[in-house]
Amino acid sequence: MDRITVFGDIHGNLPALEVVLADMEARQLPNWYCLGDLVGYGTFPNEVIESIRGRNIPTIMGNYDQGVGLSSDDCGCAYTNPTAEALGKRSIAWSNAQTTEANKAYLRSLVAEISLQLGDLRVALVHGSPRKINEYLFEDRPEAGIERLLDQAEADVLVCGHTHLPYHRVLGSGRHVVNAGSVGKPKDNDPRAGYIVLSASGRDLQVEFIRLAYDVERTAQAIEASEMPHEYAQMLRDGKG
Repeated sequence: MDRITVFGDIHGNLPALEVVLADMEARQLPNWYCLGDLVGYGTFPNEVIESIRGRNIPTIMGNYDQGVGLSSDDCGCAYTNPTAEALGKRSIAWSNAQTTEANKAYLRSLVAEISLQLGDLRVALVHGSPRKINEYLFEDRPEAGIERLLDQAEADVLVCGHTHLPYHRVLGSGRHVVNAGSVGKPKDNDPRAGYIVLSASGRDLQVEFIRLAYDVERTAQAIEASEMPHEYAQMLRDGKG
């Protein structure tokens, strides 16, 4: 049986990443891939980047990676109200100021998509969607549109992140969409870090969602001790992103 291990949306949360990496190592899981968004919101951007770089983990560029890599004031986020947008502007400004030039160069070097074979299935790994780095593929997206995206990616399985909401959806065609959730900024009311393991035998796909408790207070208090908006600390405690 072929297996891959997928995680993403770390968002500067080193304590969460450390627990996830340790768990993957302890389980001796193979073939690690990262869906991006290493930075933003949390206060350990350089440590997270260097942890991923040091392990040579194949990594996709997230919208926040793109924004910070380019020293832009736009993270490509879809904020739902002016208050959230104002907090986001402060977050990317802080991340831009704190991330080293070498690490920004690394963020700019990341790829947009990774294609691979898992059993007899063609798998496409993306951050948002095959069409756009910051497109949100929520679980209730109409099926016809998802099928078109799978056609575009020439894939049987589409694995994405960006929404921070984990799910596995099997389409009428038998194709799959899997969201890996978030290591460092969950939004499903569960503050635990999340990652996934995909296993395939022939065309039979199994998805395991793994959630891990980590030292949320270490991350939250680091935010509150910085000029990063303190609202993000409580979001982590609540698992509301």
